[in-house]
Amino acid sequence: MDQLQSLYSVILDRKQNPVDGSYTTSLIHTKGLNEILKKIGEESIELILAGKNGVKEEIIYETADLIYHMAVLLVYYDIPLDKVYEELERRRKP
Repeated sequence: MDQLQSLYSVILDRKQNPVDGSYTTSLIHTKGLNEILKKIGEESIELILAGKNGVKEEIIYETADLIYHMAVLLVYYDIPLDKVYEELERRRKP
């Protein structure tokens, strides 16, 4: 299992089996959609700024944050990661 699928699986498990004190559980079950979308916006801006600064470690860190929050959104809406992979594959075809 690749890293992204592993992350998705953990987030899905937190949705199906909430864990007290889990940030992921609180995003999905308590804070909800508006907070998830807010975090995606914040992390996008932070990644843009990291890219502007050109510090690779910051770019890596902020990319990981953005990917995590995007995965939370997918799980929130019960969208399998495979659907994203299929869309990416569709775009590669001439």
